[in-house]
Amino acid sequence: MLWVGLAIALVVGMTVWASAKAPDTAMFKQLYAPKEGTDLAKALPCLVCHAKMPPTKTDLNPYGADMSKAAAGKAVDEKTMRAIEKLDSDKDGASNIVEIKAGTHPGDPKSKPK
Repeated sequence: MLWVGLAIALVVGMTVWASAKAPDTAMFKQLYAPKEGTDLAKALPCLVCHAKMPPTKTDLNPYGADMSKAAAGKAVDEKTMRAIEKLDSDKDGASNIVEIKAGTHPGDPKSKPK
């Protein structure tokens, strides 16, 4: 009986977690279409902006912090995403848009275009 309860709790928990994806993840995918297998695609859906799992609103990587600052308390939209494209959030020498187009992670200085 204990195992059944644990299994149900796990299924419910995974369902809630999976459905809790931010709408800006879909917008990011639509806007930038990251290629499968790249660092950027591997970071989706949460680690593009968040520093670790499980994500929290305050634990952001440099790209997420810049996104949050650009949104200024409002919902993230395409205009917000476009506003930080020219920044180099992770200070690795490549702008966010260059990293996104290369499939590297704009919030991780170890992931940069060659």
